Amino acid sequence: MSIEAVDTPAAEPKVTYALVAVSNRLPVDFVVAEDGTESWKTSPGGLVTALEPLMRSSDGAWVGWPGVADREFAPFENDGINIVPVSLTDADLEDYYEGFSNDTLWPLYHDVISPPSFHREWWEAYVRVNRRFAEAAAEAAASGATVWVHDYQLQLVPRMLRDMRPDLVIGFFNHIPFPPYGIYAQLPWRKQILDGLLGADLIGFQRLADAGNFSRAVRRLFGYSTRGVAIDVPGAGGHHRRVIAKHFPISIDAVAYADLAKQPEIQARARRIREDLGNPKTIILGVDRLDYTKGIGHRLKAFGELLEDGSISVEDVTLVQVASPSRERVGAYMALRDEIELAVGRINGDYSTISHTAISYHHHGYPREEMVALYLAADVMLVTALRDGMNLVAKEYVAVRGDNDGVLVLSEFAGAADELKQAVLINPHDIDGMKAAILRAIAMPRPERQRRMRALRRKVFDNDVAAWSSSFLRTLTEGAAVQPGVPDDLVHALRDFSSADSLLVALDFDGTVAPIVDNPQDSRAVAGTREAVERLIGMDGVRVALVSGRSLASLRQVAEPQIEVLLTGSHGIEVQLDTPDEELGLNQDELAQLDTLTRVLERVSASVTGAWIERKPAGLALHTRKATAQASQAVQRDARAQLGAVLPDLTVREGKNVLEFAVRSSSKGDALERLRLYTGADRVFYAGDDVTDEDAFTALRPGDLGLKIGAGTSLAGYRVRGPEEVPLVLQLIADLREAAGKTGTPSER
Repeated sequence: MSIEAVDTPAAEPKVTYALVAVSNRLPVDFVVAEDGTESWKTSPGGLVTALEPLMRSSDGAWVGWPGVADREFAPFENDGINIVPVSLTDADLEDYYEGFSNDTLWPLYHDVISPPSFHREWWEAYVRVNRRFAEAAAEAAASGATVWVHDYQLQLVPRMLRDMRPDLVIGFFNHIPFPPYGIYAQLPWRKQILDGLLGADLIGFQRLADAGNFSRAVRRLFGYSTRGVAIDVPGAGGHHRRVIAKHFPISIDAVAYADLAKQPEIQARARRIREDLGNPKTIILGVDRLDYTKGIGHRLKAFGELLEDGSISVEDVTLVQVASPSRERVGAYMALRDEIELAVGRINGDYSTISHTAISYHHHGYPREEMVALYLAADVMLVTALRDGMNLVAKEYVAVRGDNDGVLVLSEFAGAADELKQAVLINPHDIDGMKAAILRAIAMPRPERQRRMRALRRKVFDNDVAAWSSSFLRTLTEGAAVQPGVPDDLVHALRDFSSADSLLVALDFDGTVAPIVDNPQDSRAVAGTREAVERLIGMDGVRVALVSGRSLASLRQVAEPQIEVLLTGSHGIEVQLDTPDEELGLNQDELAQLDTLTRVLERVSASVTGAWIERKPAGLALHTRKATAQASQAVQRDARAQLGAVLPDLTVREGKNVLEFAVRSSSKGDALERLRLYTGADRVFYAGDDVTDEDAFTALRPGDLGLKIGAGTSLAGYRVRGPEEVPLVLQLIADLREAAGKTGTPSER
C-alpha cells in the first residue's frame, strides 16, 4: 500500500496498492439482519479461497461488486483485506451479468450445451460495466502495480486498463473453459473480446487445450504470430508486445481441508449423516451448483436406471445430491431446476421405502464444515460435468480423505481430469459407461481404493492453491524489481538440478552473459564468465552451449568460446558442434530471397541516421539502437511493410531495438531441442534475457531449469537481475555438482 499526495491541499491523500485483484464479486457479502443491522461476511467460492491468503499477505486491494444493487459503498477493510466496491444497478445486473455474461458467454464457452443469446443491448452493458471496473482498478493501483483480473465477466478490462495505465503489469485468469474456434467464432463481438484479453501481459487458463483454443482464435482473427504459449501483439510505432497464454490449473487450500477433516466434531457429524441416511452400505455424493454444465440430469438418469435394472438396491445405496442455487433469475436455470426436481421426485416415488430414500436432494448451500462432513461420509464422489473449467469439488473430496479411502468418479470433460488421472474417469454422455463406473466404484477392493487415493492426494497437495497463485504471479511479475545476487529459491532448485547424471548448460550471449551495448561488436562477457564455463566443461557429464541470435562468425568473435563449447547461431539456423564444420546449406530459392531481403533493407536503413544492418547467413537484422525512438519506430514499420509486400513468408522477430528477418525459420527453442538430442542430457539449464529466449523457455521440460535475466514477463521459473549474476549461478552449479559427488574429468567426446 502507498499513499500518494494530490494537488489540492485540503484533499485527503489517495491510498493505492501494489497488488490489485479484480473480479465480478467481492470476497464479502453485504448482510442485513432482521433487526436492520448491516454487516459484511466472507463469501464462499473457489476464487475467494484461492486469493484470501495472498491478498492479506500482500496488503493488496480487491475490486468487485458487493452483491447488492443500486447502492454505493466507500472502500473499507474487512478481515485483513482492503475492499474497493464497484456499484451496479439492477439494470446492469440484468443486462451485463444475467444477460451477456451468463446467457451469452457462459453457454458459448461451455460448448453450447445450452443455446447462447446474442443481444446488442447486453453487449453495450458489458462494455459499460467493464469500463467501470477498469476505472476502479486504475484508481486503486499504485505506479507500476500488478493488477490481476479474473474471469469471463471482465474480459475487456485488461485492454481498458492498458490504455488507461500503461505502467501496470496486467494478468488475466479465465476460470471457465475457452471454446474451440468453431464455437467461439459464433460470437458477434469475437474480435473485441480477444483484443480485450490481449491487453494483459499474461493470460491464464485452466487447461492446456483452453490456452491452445485461445491462441488459435487469435491467429485466425488477427493473424498475429504465435509460437508455443507466446503471442506477439503489434503496438504503436511498429513495436510488438509479447503476451503469454498458458494454462495454470487452479487448486484449493488442501491443508486447510485436511485439517478440518481431522476435527472430532466434523468426524462425528459424518457418522451422524450416515445414520440419518439409514446406514446404507454405500453413499454416493454429488455436490454442484445447479447448472446445466454439471451433468446432474445425466447422473440422475444413470442412478435411476441402476435402481430400475436391480444392479443396486435402495437399502444398500443412497445418492446425496447437493445442488446449490445459481442464477435463479435466468430462464434456463429456472427450467433446469424444474427438470432436476421432477427427476428426483420421480425416482424417489418409484424406489424409496419408508426407511430408505433413494436420493437425498438439497437445493441450498452448506458451510465448509458441513461439506467436509459430507465428503467424509461419502464412499463415492460423483463428478459428471459435461464441461467444466476445473471443478474444485473433486479436489476437496480428495483433500479430506486422510483415511486414503473413497473413490472419485470424474468426468473427463472437467479440468481436474488432466491432473487427477487415478480417478475413475468417465464420459458423462455415455450413460451405460457411467453406470458401469458407478458399479466399479461401489465394488472396488480396499487396496485399490487406497492406492488410487494416495496418488490423488499427492497430486492435490503438491499442486495446491498457493502453488497456483505463486506460479501465476511469478510468471507475471517477477523481475519488476529484481534484487541483486542469487535468490534462495534458485539455489534450492539448482541443488536438485545439479545432481543429475548429465547436464546441458545453455546460455544466450547478449544481455545474458554480456551486457547490451550500442555496438554489438564491442560486446564481451562479464568478468568471471569464462572461468565458470571452464570449470563446468571440466566436469564429467556436463556440456555447455551458447545459443544466440548472432551469426556464428559474430558469436565466435565476441564470445571467444572454448573449443569444447557447443555453438548455435542465427536462432538455431547455424550449428557447430564437436567438429569445426558448420551446418547451414541454403537452397537456391532461399538464396534468392536473401538477395531481395538485402536490397530492400539496405534501401530502407540508408534513409535513417542510426539504423544499420547486420548480415547473417540466413537473414539480416535491422538495428535501431542508435536511432531516435521516433525514427526507430518509423524505419521498422517501413521495413515490415515493404518486405511484407515482396517476401510475405519471411520469419520476423523483434528484439531489443532490433528487427530480424530470416529466410529460414528456426528459433532458440528449436536450437535447444537439437542440443538436447545431441548431448543426451538428462536435464537442461537455459538462461536468456530477450523475447526470443522465451522460445527456449517454452522448450524446457519437467526437471529442466529456466533463468530469466532482468525484468519482464517470462516463462522462466527463476530470474536474476543482470549478467553479473550469471557467473555466480554457473559457479554454484559446479559447487553443487561437486557436493553431490558428480566430479571427475570429461569422458572422451
